[in-house]
Amino acid sequence: MRVALFLTCVNDMLYPQTGRAVVRLLERLGVEVDFPAGQTCCGQAQYNTGYRRQAEPLVRRYAEVFDGYDHVVTPSGSCVAMVRDNYPRIAARAADEGRDEGLAGAAAAAVPKTYELTEFLVDVLGVTDVGAYFPHTVTYHPSCHGLRMLGLGERPRRLLQAVRGLELRELPGAEECCGFGGTFAVKNPDVSAAMGQDKIDNALSTGAGVLCGADNSCLMHLDGMLRRQDAPLKALHLAEILASTEERPYMAAETTGKIR
Repeated sequence: MRVALFLTCVNDMLYPQTGRAVVRLLERLGVEVDFPAGQTCCGQAQYNTGYRRQAEPLVRRYAEVFDGYDHVVTPSGSCVAMVRDNYPRIAARAADEGRDEGLAGAAAAAVPKTYELTEFLVDVLGVTDVGAYFPHTVTYHPSCHGLRMLGLGERPRRLLQAVRGLELRELPGAEECCGFGGTFAVKNPDVSAAMGQDKIDNALSTGAGVLCGADNSCLMHLDGMLRRQDAPLKALHLAEILASTEERPYMAAETTGKIR
């Protein structure tokens, strides 16, 4: 089984530790992971802001870079949703408008092999107990793309519930959007901040020390607000929790957040 890591732009620039955690986790489970250096943006930013044609070359590049791999795994539900839901749309429109009739083949090759991390663990590897140890209180925020477009359902929660030492606390209003939404946060900052504050207030009400999610774009939005308020809550990607073991624990000292 040939497996590649698609790190994504946000993780590459701001959260490389999440990518390292994914590799550490998968290798612990016996999966050899490649990192094709030619990977770039999936095109989500362009597509969501109306630059549909500019996203077309990125569809083809994604297919070329990950050609030959059985599975492409990424710690970002929004990027997986971009590949699965929007690549076929982009290819169909390019063909309809006579620009690139062959793009459909690239999209068709990319879609079935692309997995969000928790999908890959539960559906492909067939595991929920990954041997993790994380002795902290955690509340889980399901991001909109993972919840609504990918239908991740209980997969992330099942993985968290199997972590030794972890106490999972229910997040009130868990299915409500955090307010990030990519360019929505830029175009509608006041509304975005108000939605983010509601999410933070709900998370703080649980008394948890960690606000966990499976998409660093949402966590970036929430963590920024938490840091400005000096709140006693650390936003952390699920991969970093699952990668933690007694022998190699997640080190709170590596971050400026507070974990309890």
